[in-house]
Amino acid sequence: MDFAESAPPGPGPSDGDVLGALALIARDAVHGGGACRCGADEVRVLADREDGAVVRHAGLVAKAHAPGTEAGPHAARLALAGRPELGGILLPPVPGPRPERVAGRPVTVWPYGPPVDPEDPDAAPWEEAARLLALLHRTPPPSGAAGRLPAMRAPAKAALAVARMLDAAPAHPAAATVLAAWRTVTETGTGTETGTGTETGTGPAAETGALAASGASPDSGAPRAYLCHGDFHLGQLVRDFRGDWLLIDVDDAGLGDPAWDLARPAAWFAAGLLPGEAWSRFLGAYEAAGGPATGADPWTRLDRPARALTVQTAALALAKSTAERRGLDEVEDVMIDTCARIASARTASGSTASP
Repeated sequence: MDFAESAPPGPGPSDGDVLGALALIARDAVHGGGACRCGADEVRVLADREDGAVVRHAGLVAKAHAPGTEAGPHAARLALAGRPELGGILLPPVPGPRPERVAGRPVTVWPYGPPVDPEDPDAAPWEEAARLLALLHRTPPPSGAAGRLPAMRAPAKAALAVARMLDAAPAHPAAATVLAAWRTVTETGTGTETGTGTETGTGPAAETGALAASGASPDSGAPRAYLCHGDFHLGQLVRDFRGDWLLIDVDDAGLGDPAWDLARPAAWFAAGLLPGEAWSRFLGAYEAAGGPATGADPWTRLDRPARALTVQTAALALAKSTAERRGLDEVEDVMIDTCARIASARTASGSTASP
């Protein structure tokens, strides 16, 4: 979809036209009521997913957050992104009044920054990403009213992915394999004792149990809760106007166990999808920057979150491929195979298994 042309006179987009509404919000944020002479490459849709839609107009982007986004946690996360002590770590939102909701979804405006080039994996900024995560984790959470941050959502998202799989693809031949791997996560003190659905990742207890797996809670005294991104991958990096990398997308940020922010790269390394050299650079840079998520044996902390992210990826693959009526692609097959290895290792050893 191309929004390079100025909007014609007359009524704006309907409430259900999320992308059209975002295009007008972004244009107005850049030009006000003035004319637009931006090129087509500067005005376009960057994302149109169920968890977020983003439209760029020159140096700014407008984002519609996921339907059902809770106002309180959302406001706390936006405030966190704008805190001065996190400058140079998190991309801050554009200051000023927030736009009206679009189709009931909150909207925010952010600076545009060039992302990581997915076509050039050798240039992926693993060391820079690791340094940013370490700096985020080392930053003390805000105190007082400003410190009322929600839990970061990484563990909850893993449970929700399993629930989505069970809803969309319960009869898929690989679903039992994914569930077996999920049980190695939930049966190690992450809430299965509630007996209300945590083992299969369904119902409210699934989220509660998964949050317990984060190792920290905003309401608990111990263990310590750190500032966490909650959904780290290379797509969460952009360059600012100086050319420095920053973390973006605080929709899942909050307090928790920082090991979850390293879980996706760890899971991909364990599955054989991330080369060992890249993983070593990432982990080494994180530890060199004083990141608190690892110790003498990093896998002591990373094992369970990495298994959970493996399951999350596999569960979403089954749900999406079933909805799209297609087979699994090569990467999705690898994650299913890794789930099988997780489950078989637990069966063989009777103890916690690495992916």
